[in-house]
Amino acid sequence: MEGINQAYEILLAGALLVLAVLIVLSLIRSVLGPGIPDRIIAINMTGTMIIMVIAILSVLLDENYLVDVCLIYAMISFLGVVVLCKVYTGVYLQRKHMKADLHAIEDNLHHQEHEIIEEAGEKEEAQ
Repeated sequence: MEGINQAYEILLAGALLVLAVLIVLSLIRSVLGPGIPDRIIAINMTGTMIIMVIAILSVLLDENYLVDVCLIYAMISFLGVVVLCKVYTGVYLQRKHMKADLHAIEDNLHHQEHEIIEEAGEKEEAQ
């Protein structure tokens, strides 16, 4: 029985080492990512891997309260990513000069059609 417990500890320690390397790589990706969506995804991946680390530590250390910490961290991480996505969407729409409220779909489509017509007119003038 002791051999099985030792094998579990080695497996969990190995999983923690792999997750640590992946967290470092994900943090590098969040800093160097080519675009903001890539950075948001890297932050989400980092949060998910930290949740897994806390869960593994809960099993390895036999501490049940760490599962509660894990769940709370998961909720906070989820809300953080949702807020980042909302901010990015607002900035993106602002750069495109589009409205970001619920009743703006028709206005945005009209704005896009107007831009397409202007671009077609500019192409005809250039020819």
